[in-house]
Amino acid sequence: MTPTRRWTIVVLLSLGMIIAYIDRANLSVALAADDFKQFFRLSDQDRGVLNSAFFWSYALLQIPAGFVVDRFGVKIPYALGFLFWSLTSTATAVATAVWQLHLLRLLLGVGEAVVTPASLRWLRFNVEEHQRGLAVGIYMAGTKYGPAIGTPLAGFLTEMYGWRMMFAILGLGCLVWLIPWLTLVKNDDRELEAAALKKSTSAPVSFGRIFSTRLIWGIITGTFCYNYFVYFCLTWMPSYLKESRGLSLSGSSLYTGFSFGGMATVAILAGLLADRLIARGGDAVKVRKAFTIAGLSAASSVIGGAFLEDNRLALALAICSLSGLGLATANYWALTQTLMPGAAIGRIAGVQNCASNLSGIVAAIFTGWLKQTTGSYAAPILAVGILLIVGVCAYIFLVDPKYAPQAKA
Repeated sequence: MTPTRRWTIVVLLSLGMIIAYIDRANLSVALAADDFKQFFRLSDQDRGVLNSAFFWSYALLQIPAGFVVDRFGVKIPYALGFLFWSLTSTATAVATAVWQLHLLRLLLGVGEAVVTPASLRWLRFNVEEHQRGLAVGIYMAGTKYGPAIGTPLAGFLTEMYGWRMMFAILGLGCLVWLIPWLTLVKNDDRELEAAALKKSTSAPVSFGRIFSTRLIWGIITGTFCYNYFVYFCLTWMPSYLKESRGLSLSGSSLYTGFSFGGMATVAILAGLLADRLIARGGDAVKVRKAFTIAGLSAASSVIGGAFLEDNRLALALAICSLSGLGLATANYWALTQTLMPGAAIGRIAGVQNCASNLSGIVAAIFTGWLKQTTGSYAAPILAVGILLIVGVCAYIFLVDPKYAPQAKA
């Protein structure tokens, strides 16, 4: 494969993730719109549960999706999943009852379940270690550029045309992505995996053996804590900015998008810088671990937002803390690929992404409950900061090469 084709597909994977997150973020914008809340008669707790519905099916299917792409390859499962979730998102435009919203969000999770296991499997077998930080950074930037683009776009479309047209336009408009995917991507990752196994001198490690190590539990814990903040922002930030900081729907959507945009940009730059340090002789594990810990630590500054009265300072801190988390974005995923065996990478990515999206369930519901119970967003923000500190501890003490899975003698 030529470098041009390789990096074009990396960008295409990022675009796929951008689209996936646009279709996740559109509901959080609708939930901040007064006519949507009134039409479905939603309380704060209702909004929390509805925000979580996507993550129930998405998290549950991560490991099965990993098995699917490990068994059948990346190209076709991804294409089918993409088509299914786009049509499901479009169907939200005709929903008339809360149960229908719940069902459609569950089905959206089913369709999108394949995205991360498939993408990371493709990157594992098509991008070398010394370039993987940048590649994962570009890909994972899609998880931030998606809300950065989708949130203000959904806010604009909702204010201009209403929430029904917003879901229809965003759902159908993204189907064009399938054309370059089916044209450019070869269905050859299973052959690349077989070739890599022939060259390997180490014995294969069973999937069960991986779960007997402290490393995987450190990765799971750190991933959960990292993404609790991300999904708090994805599901509740537009409402927080509108209800607590007095911004309009379009203004809150714009600030949310700007915060995710900053995070995405930092993610790419941090992945590139880590690659360069590794290419100059730096230890891949130590470099990527340092970036991950720095990102989680920087993001924990969000705690200050729970106590600030000045709106300008609170908004600036929200942007800076989420952008700072970008230091970890590419590197914590690339670190997993460095430490874990390649033959099971789709399933391992599924495990890690399952942990990621369990946090989406908890963040959406727990934030709604705390908000309704305390009457403010101070307690939910404090919970975010505490979990980020737990994530720092997980990467310091558990994510270490000495705990990496080894084949039984």
